[in-house]
Amino acid sequence: MLTIESLKEFGADTVSGLQRCMGNEALYLRLAGSVAKEPGFDKLKEAIDAGDRSAAFDAAHSLKGVLGNLSITPLYNKAAEISDALKAGEDRDYAALVGELTALKDKYAALI
Repeated sequence: MLTIESLKEFGADTVSGLQRCMGNEALYLRLAGSVAKEPGFDKLKEAIDAGDRSAAFDAAHSLKGVLGNLSITPLYNKAAEISDALKAGEDRDYAALVGELTALKDKYAALI
């Protein structure tokens, strides 16, 4: 079960996340609980697999926003790394980066 404590242990900045939810813990936990099912994770993987860096950027940027708003810091940092690298046109192993993001998401999903 997802709790404020388990989010803290994962590395989330629950103070900031709760502030964005006006201190409503139930709302914050409900929103944070939906993160693992966020379709952007699949969209990002599909775009990278297809070699579509534009669609991959859109998906990563969207994920970055969702994760940043909820202050799910470990996932946010990885999504931001991918988004920023795509925006800059860096030649990186994006499949490996998406694999790292997916592994973090799976670890996060285990909290729920």
